[in-house]
Amino acid sequence: MAEAYRQLLDAAIQHLQNLKARGVRYVPVSSGLLSNLSESPAPTMRRQETIARAPENQRPAPVPLLPKEKAAAPGPVARTTLVAAPPVLAPVPPPKTLSPEAKAAAFAELRQRALACVKCAGLAAARKNVVFGVGNLNATLMFVGEAPGADEDIQGEPFVGKAGQLLTKIIQTMGLSRESVYIANILKCRPDTPGQSAGNRKPKPEEMQTCIPYLHEQIDLIAPQVIVALGGTAVEGLLGKTGITQLRGNWHTYRGIPLMPTYHPAYLLRNQALSEKRRVWEDMLQVMEKIGIPISDRQRSFFLNSAA
Repeated sequence: MAEAYRQLLDAAIQHLQNLKARGVRYVPVSSGLLSNLSESPAPTMRRQETIARAPENQRPAPVPLLPKEKAAAPGPVARTTLVAAPPVLAPVPPPKTLSPEAKAAAFAELRQRALACVKCAGLAAARKNVVFGVGNLNATLMFVGEAPGADEDIQGEPFVGKAGQLLTKIIQTMGLSRESVYIANILKCRPDTPGQSAGNRKPKPEEMQTCIPYLHEQIDLIAPQVIVALGGTAVEGLLGKTGITQLRGNWHTYRGIPLMPTYHPAYLLRNQALSEKRRVWEDMLQVMEKIGIPISDRQRSFFLNSAA
């Protein structure tokens, strides 16, 4: 194989691997390029051999394929297959400035697509409602959970059960209202529980990967200043990381937006220790500071004496 062709092929493979590492799932290819790719490189190589045999004064001027410092090092060419990358690494599109009317229309169209979604056949067959999301389309703060539960499935709104009521209290204690923030889940349908009359199950990774593009569009349209990921499953679905105990309280970035992992309100219902409530509240104090919400002395001292 000619050295120039090898360099070009290596560079193309490296470019595709870089796109894959950044989370790009599909690469647009024109019909003309597909036609060129389907052709054998042999004609090009024969042409290069013909040029090499021609008298020097009749050869065309050489055109470098790549700057030397950017050329991929020669080596064995590996067969590369692009696979679907985890959606948590999906590339961030450039910010769009939409009018209130255009944003509302885009959200309405997105909602209709989500309501009609049947990509997860089992979930679509078992659900009562698609739980799209609720709140202010211009919110500076967005809460993201893992999936709807039974109450949410019935009402079609996220975080309306006991855990949702606690989340509402946390939001109010921050000096905000449920209507001023936006609340959504990674999964828009309740995970089906065949053979169970009650209880919930953890969403499967493939379910979250299938559904998360809807959340990506919600995030991109709202463009919040901060995202709060509620619970270990939500953090795993967004960041691909496990260990909520170590992750909570530390800032991360998701789609270019600061993200704060914290415990799920349901965890606080199971574990009534004031020290755990204080940890969640410390996370919210960081969120308030990041957004620029004034913090009173009373707010800073919540659960302070019980902190572990």
